[in-house]
Amino acid sequence: MPPPLRLCLFLLACTFVHAEVVRVEIAERSSFAGGQSFGPAGAYERIKGRMYLETDPLLEANARVSDLKLAPRNARGKVGSWTDFFLLKPVDAAKGSGQLLYDVNNRGNMLALWTFNDGERTNDPKTPVHAGNGFLMRHGFSVLWCGWNGEVQADDTQRLLCGLPVATEHGQTITGRAHLEISTTEPVFSRAFSWSPWGVGAAYPSVSLDNADATLTMRPQRSAEGLELPRGEWAFGRWENNQLIPDATHLHVKSGLRPGWLYDLVYTARDPRVSGLGLAALRDCVSFFRHADGAANPLAGSIEKACVFGISQSGRVIHHFLHEGLNADEHDRIVFDGALIHVAGSGKGMFNHRFRMSTDYGTQHEGHLSGSEFFPLAPLPQTDPVTGESGDTLSRARKSAHVPRMIFTQTSTEYWSRAASLLHTDVEGKTDLTLPEEVRVYFVAGAAHLGASDGTPGICQQPRNTLNDRGPVLRSMLVTLSAWMQSGKAPPPSRHPVLTNQTLVDLDAWRAQFPKIPGCRLPAQNYQPPRLDFGPRFHSEGIADIIPPKTGKPFRTLLPAVNADGNETSGILLPDIAVPLGTYTGWNLRAAKFGAETMLSPLDGMFLPFAKTRAERAKTGDPRLSLEERYPTRAEYLSRLTEAALKLHAEGFLLEEDVVHILKHGAEAGMP
Repeated sequence: MPPPLRLCLFLLACTFVHAEVVRVEIAERSSFAGGQSFGPAGAYERIKGRMYLETDPLLEANARVSDLKLAPRNARGKVGSWTDFFLLKPVDAAKGSGQLLYDVNNRGNMLALWTFNDGERTNDPKTPVHAGNGFLMRHGFSVLWCGWNGEVQADDTQRLLCGLPVATEHGQTITGRAHLEISTTEPVFSRAFSWSPWGVGAAYPSVSLDNADATLTMRPQRSAEGLELPRGEWAFGRWENNQLIPDATHLHVKSGLRPGWLYDLVYTARDPRVSGLGLAALRDCVSFFRHADGAANPLAGSIEKACVFGISQSGRVIHHFLHEGLNADEHDRIVFDGALIHVAGSGKGMFNHRFRMSTDYGTQHEGHLSGSEFFPLAPLPQTDPVTGESGDTLSRARKSAHVPRMIFTQTSTEYWSRAASLLHTDVEGKTDLTLPEEVRVYFVAGAAHLGASDGTPGICQQPRNTLNDRGPVLRSMLVTLSAWMQSGKAPPPSRHPVLTNQTLVDLDAWRAQFPKIPGCRLPAQNYQPPRLDFGPRFHSEGIADIIPPKTGKPFRTLLPAVNADGNETSGILLPDIAVPLGTYTGWNLRAAKFGAETMLSPLDGMFLPFAKTRAERAKTGDPRLSLEERYPTRAEYLSRLTEAALKLHAEGFLLEEDVVHILKHGAEAGMP
C-alpha cells in the first residue's frame, strides 16, 4: 500500500474512533536506539507527529477551561487546537508492560529518558546514547510526550509545541491589565518579558509601544518600597548592537537593569491565549493512546494503566491538572491511574488564567506575586482561618471518582524556596496533616531542586550541591507507583519532616541548630508565599481584576531540622547523607556580583566538605568532625555506606541496581 494511502486510512480511522482527535499527521516512524532489544519488551520504535483536536465548549468535562467559550469555533461548534506528540513503544506493543508513562514536558523539553535512563538529554531521542541504561524500556513502559504549553516557541532544540487559539469577545480583540516581575543576574539593558534559562516564552504583547498607562517599579527585594521609574527612562523594546529596537514583548531600561533587583511592569496586554486548552490537549492526547481502538492507535489494546510524571513546573502542571478535575476525559474515562510529582513544592500554577505566564513561580526572593501557591494547597479538605475559605486540591477529582494514586517527592530546596511544608501541614504551620491513603509524600534529605551539580558556585556564594539523588530515588518511586497501580501493592508510608517529633521546625529553631561553619552565612528567611487577591473572578473564571494583586498575610512554611553537621535528619537519607563526607543543603545564598546577596539562589543547594583531619578543622575553627575522626579506616566508611544502602533497599527506597552503582561510586570516589 502506498504511503499516502496508509496515511489517509489512518486519519479516517482516527476521526471515526475518537471524536476529540480529528486528525493525526505522522512525521516519522522509525526504530529507536539502533534496533537494540530491551529484555522481554524487545526492540522499540519512535513515532513522531502532530495531533489535531476539537474541544466541545458546552461539555461539562471542559467547563473549567478558562475562556474556552470565547475561542473561535468551527462549523461543528468545536474549538480547534493542535499538539506535537512523540511516542516510544515496543515494536510489538503486546510485549510491553501494559503501562503508559506520560512525561509532562518542561518548557517544551523531554525529561523522562534523562531522568530514569540517565540518557543524554534531547528532545529527539533516537540513539543508544539517548536510551541510556534502558531502564524505562527494560520495564516495558511505552513513553509519551505532547505539547501543552502555548508559550513554548520553536527553536533548534525541537521543543514540543502546542497551538492554542486566541480568545476574542464578539469578534473583537481582548485587552486587559497584566503584571510581570522581571529580574536578572547580569547587568543588561533589556530583557524579554518571559525569559528563563530554559527558553524564552511567547509573552502577551503590550497593546501598543507607548502604552501610556503602563508603569515600571523597581526594588531590591519584595519587602522594600518600590521606586517608580519615569516613563522616559524605559521603553517597550530590546537593546541590540547598541540601539533600541521597538518590541512589544521586551522591557528596555535606559540605565540598565540592576542584577538581583525586582522590576514590576504593569501594562495593558492583548490577545490572550486559551491557555487551559493546553491541559485539555494533554488529557485528550493521552486518552487517545490509552483508550482508542483500531489501527489508528499504535497502542490499541495494549495499555492497562497510565501514569504521569513531571519535574518542577511539570509537577505543578500535574497537581493543577488534577485540581481542575481534568483527569476524566470527555467520555468520563480516567486518564491517569498514577502520578509521580517531583520537586513541585505545594505549588500549582498559572496554567489556566488569562494574561498569566506559566513560567512564573514563587521563590524566596522572586515571584511572590506570581500566584503559583494558592489555596487550597494540600490534597485533602482544609480551611484557611484567615480567609475562611475551604478546599481540597483533589475535590473535583474526588467528586468524579477519578483520583489517581499519587507520589510527591521533594528535596530540601522545596522547603526553603517552594513552600513544600504546606503540602503536609495546615496553612499556619501549626499541625501535621493526615494525608489520604491515595497520597504519599517523600522528602529526600540534603538534596537540591536541580539534582547533582558540578560543584561550582554558579551564581551562589558556596559550591553547589553534588548529591546524585534524582535518578536513584525516582527509579525506585516509579517501580513503586507501577506496582501500586497494577496490583494495589501499597508503597511505604510517607516519609517527611513532621511537627510532632520536631523534625519540622521554624527558621529560628533551624538557625540555632545549624553549625557555625567558617565562611558560611546563614539565610535570614525562607519562602513564605503571601495570600494574594486577584479579584473575584480569578479562581472561578481565570480572570484577574486586581493587577498587581493585593497581598495579604503569608502562609507559614517550615523547614527540615538538621543535626550538628548541618545535615537533615528526616525523610529518605541516601547513603551520602547517612554516611556523609560533608554538609549537603537545599539552599545557597546568592553571590554579591549577581545581586541580592542576602537572598537565596532560587533553586540551588550547597555542599561543604568536612576537613580531612582533626588538625585541619581545628585550624579553621570548623565545629564538624573531620573525616579521620568519623571514619578511622576506609573499610569502615565503605561498610557503613553499604549498610545505609542496603537499609534503603529493604525499605523500598532504592532498587538493587542503584545500590550497586552507589557502592561502586563510593569505592571509586568516596572518602579520600
